[in-house]
Amino acid sequence: MPFILFNKPYGIVSQFSGDKNTLTSFIDDKSVYPAGRLDKKSEGLLILTNDGRLQARICEPQKKLLKYYFAQVEGAPNTEQINTLKNGLMLKDGPAQAQIASLSDCPEKLWERIPPIRHREKIPTSWVKIAINEGRKHQIRRMLAAVNLPVLRLIRWQVGPWEINDLKLGDAIVMTNKIAWSMVNHY
Repeated sequence: MPFILFNKPYGIVSQFSGDKNTLTSFIDDKSVYPAGRLDKKSEGLLILTNDGRLQARICEPQKKLLKYYFAQVEGAPNTEQINTLKNGLMLKDGPAQAQIASLSDCPEKLWERIPPIRHREKIPTSWVKIAINEGRKHQIRRMLAAVNLPVLRLIRWQVGPWEINDLKLGDAIVMTNKIAWSMVNHY
């Protein structure tokens, strides 16, 4: 039973169906499905499995499996904005709270994004590291926008015990669901 860690590029849809820009260009095994999704404009770690129980363990907010992101934002975050993310805020679809939120350096070994982010000479950009235990549609982008930090680039770096580490953009690591269960049970 395959369990796949995939470094999803910008512009790729987290599904196999469709004419172009889907997982089909990267993943040969069509028996798996994403455990959580990354929108087309987000990059980074996407997990695929064919084990429904394992998929639920990864995705269900009650299981408290943290998803870590690096967000490149427009502007320079202040303490109040970071504290609001950690203390929680109200979105249109209900409350949202970052389990972790902090200023960060650009992640090490970060690949170039194609196309590059927009650049404005007079507006600085910063990096924020943020972790959540749920994953509603565009949640990180909406949370950061709510504290006036528009997201320019969003990268999921880690889900529970699994990290991108040295996984190159567009590459995948295949293991078994049995190994994945062992890892998540020891997390």
